[in-house]
Amino acid sequence: MRVSRIQAAENRQNVINVASRLFRERGFDGIGLKDLMEGAGLTQGAFYKQFASKEDLAVEASKRAMESASGRWSDAATQHPDDPLGAVIAFYLSGDHREERMDGCPIVALGSDAARQGPDVKAAFEAGIKAHLEVLSRFIAQSGGEAARGKAMAILSTMVGAVTLSRVVNDPGLAQAFLDAAAEQVRDTAAA
Repeated sequence: MRVSRIQAAENRQNVINVASRLFRERGFDGIGLKDLMEGAGLTQGAFYKQFASKEDLAVEASKRAMESASGRWSDAATQHPDDPLGAVIAFYLSGDHREERMDGCPIVALGSDAARQGPDVKAAFEAGIKAHLEVLSRFIAQSGGEAARGKAMAILSTMVGAVTLSRVVNDPGLAQAFLDAAAEQVRDTAAA
């Protein structure tokens, strides 16, 4: 049975959404096309009607994951307009976010995998990272120019590193200590 263009477009978006989540959970090489397509409720044969290659899907899924992460930052900031940076810190450096394997930060989940991918996947991550830096720069007190960008870089690096380390260790107390120490450091960096 032939699929309409509208249904094909919806199927493509569904595959991108599913891949975005499954790649974050299992890594780019941790899941095959068959399982990805089953997760989207489609057959493996439908994949090649939608994407040129798995790398093509990885690019689209990376873009979607970074967009999703930016959206979550915006949502947190919108809920607390009086302290948007504090809201992002509280959300990002939380135990709940640490446990979100499929919906959590794609930089944490896929950063080392993305570093081994082709230039198109790296470009998707770079664009998302730059968007995060822009958001953080706006949130930082009126320190202006390069100082704000440098602080934003330090803050993003600290937060990503803390969530990564908190996911790596077995000890829940140590995992929480990484998040707490990072939150304190990020607040100090923003205020300096």
